[in-house]
Amino acid sequence: MKRVTTLVLAAWISFAFPAFATEGLISVKSPYPVAETLDRLEAGAEKRGLKVFARIDHAAGAASIGETLRPTELLIFGNPKGGTPVMQCAQTAGIELPLKALAWEDEQGQVWLGYNDPAYLVRRHSSSGCAAVEPMSNALFGLVTDVLAE
Repeated sequence: MKRVTTLVLAAWISFAFPAFATEGLISVKSPYPVAETLDRLEAGAEKRGLKVFARIDHAAGAASIGETLRPTELLIFGNPKGGTPVMQCAQTAGIELPLKALAWEDEQGQVWLGYNDPAYLVRRHSSSGCAAVEPMSNALFGLVTDVLAE
């Protein structure tokens, strides 16, 4: 049943939100500018009891060396209640945690919000059948769906 739920969720994401095809990265269109997308994500994460560790403005970093980069911001956030069970399945997955989400503006001006697929992370670290993946996937999906709602 859990496998079916995960497959249905993945199918819904792929049809409901046109996405980039980058292995292991779930990318969804945002109707908001990059900064507002990350503001909304940060507020949503905190509302759900997640700790926000850092916010990085890559475009500002580029500007600091005299280069240009379209708006691109990264949010690093998480909670040991979600991350610890994943690391118990595959301890090296700790390199991927805390969670990260990237908002960026593409060449056409479309803003995207992307995050690593927890199932991909666990597979990447040679573990399968990890019960912690579905709750983390569902939590991320719910967070992103809520913050991108118009």
